[in-house]
Amino acid sequence: MGVIYTIWLRNVKRYLRSKSRIVGSLGMPLFFLLILGFGLNSVINIPGMEHDYIRFIIPGIVAMSVLFTSVFSGIQIIWDKQFGFLKETLVAPVSRVEIMLGQTLGGATTALIQGLIILVLSLFLGGGVPNVAGFLIAVLFMVLIGLSFTALGIAFASPMEDMHGFQLVMNFVIFPVFGLSGAVFPISTLPPFLRYLTYLDPLTYGVEGIRAGLLGTSQISPPVCFFALIGFATFMIFLGGYLFKRMKV
Repeated sequence: MGVIYTIWLRNVKRYLRSKSRIVGSLGMPLFFLLILGFGLNSVINIPGMEHDYIRFIIPGIVAMSVLFTSVFSGIQIIWDKQFGFLKETLVAPVSRVEIMLGQTLGGATTALIQGLIILVLSLFLGGGVPNVAGFLIAVLFMVLIGLSFTALGIAFASPMEDMHGFQLVMNFVIFPVFGLSGAVFPISTLPPFLRYLTYLDPLTYGVEGIRAGLLGTSQISPPVCFFALIGFATFMIFLGGYLFKRMKV
C-alpha cells in the first residue's frame, strides 16, 4: 500500500503544482458550457424533460472534463519512460501492479478534482444546486469514470513510446466516446441504430449516472449505470495491469 500511496501522491502533487495545466484543462468544458449552453438554451426544447438545455448538458460537460483529464494522464507513463523515472521505479523490489494502481488512482483523483471545478463553475452558469445525496451520487460516478478511463489511458500508453502518437490515438478514440455518450443530446431522440451504439459506450452510463445525481432524472436506471461502470472499470484495471506488466522500458 505504501507504493500505491507514494505514486498516487506524486501524481496529485504534480497536478496541483501545475497551475497552467489546471487552467488549460478548463478551456474546452467552459467553451461547451458557454457556447452550447447559452447559444442553444433558448432554441432547444428537450421532449419529456422539465430542465433547460444548459442544465441538461452540465452533467455531460462534467463527465467530459473527467474523461479527458483521466485518459490523458496516461501520457505520464510515456513521459516517465523517456526521462528514466519509470525504469528506476521498476527496478525497485515492488510489484508492477502496485505501480499501475498508484498511477490509476492518481490520474482518477486529478480527474475528479478537474470535474469538481467544472461542477462548481457550472453553478454560476445556470446549474441548480443539487441536494447532498444527489451530489454524492454524481461524485461516485465521476470517480468511476476517472478510474475506468485512467486505466484505459495506461493500457494504451504501456506499449507506446511516442507522446504525440499517444495523443493522436487517444483523440481518435475519445471523441467518438464522448460524442456517443448522450452528453449533449438525449439518447431517446436518436435513431435506433445510433441508440444501440450509445448503449455500447461506457461513458453513456457515467453521464446518465451524473445526470441522475444532479437533476434527479436519467434515461438509464442509475443502478444499471453503476454496475455497467463497475464492470468496465474492473475490466480496464485488469487490462491496464496486464499490459503494464508486459511493458518494456
